[in-house]
Amino acid sequence: VIGIQASTSFSFVDCSRMVSSFSRRTSSMALRRVAVRNFASADASHKPVIQIYGIHARYANATYIAASKAGLLDKVEGELAGLAKSADESPAFAGFLENPLIPRDKKSEQIADMLKSKVCPITLNLCTTLAGNAKLNDLPKVADTYARLMKAKRGQVDAVIISAEALTSAQSNQIAAAIKATSKDAKDVVITSEVDPSIIGGIQVQIGDQFLDLSVKERIEEISRTPI
Repeated sequence: VIGIQASTSFSFVDCSRMVSSFSRRTSSMALRRVAVRNFASADASHKPVIQIYGIHARYANATYIAASKAGLLDKVEGELAGLAKSADESPAFAGFLENPLIPRDKKSEQIADMLKSKVCPITLNLCTTLAGNAKLNDLPKVADTYARLMKAKRGQVDAVIISAEALTSAQSNQIAAAIKATSKDAKDVVITSEVDPSIIGGIQVQIGDQFLDLSVKERIEEISRTPI
């Protein structure tokens, strides 16, 4: 037991240093570039600062470029967030988005009639394009991806910190400072704290798709896996 305690006890400063190293690796990983559909053409000044791979990103990237050219990035972000919220809170709207029995052209007409007086042409174009491609049920995910592009533009980094006990404000600030100091172009770090007593001590860090386990639980399990 004494041996395990000696191996698993490490300071919060150690955690912060390891978070700094982890953050540097995370920020240096280039995200794959994705081809953008023809309904928006790109030049370098309007491209997202990151490129995210996937079907949802194809629509989000194209919408971002069109909104940037029109000077409507923030407006489109707000409209998409509102539509995603409606899909989450309104069973009727969610059912409409997900209904596969409505013909594509009919669904495109219906979403246009529903939104034409409520959103800007760029948001409307995205929705009718999704409907025409039988992808309108992906609208909330496209909205989420667009929000990620906007966060990257603002230099916002979202980090989830899991600890055995609630972090103090000083500890949260220390982690945020470590991430900000070592993440390229990070202007703001938003920490979401979660408590999981099962990790015993230390912290776990989630930044985007990257996960770093600095918990005592992981240390103990690592020791138990080591041949004697």
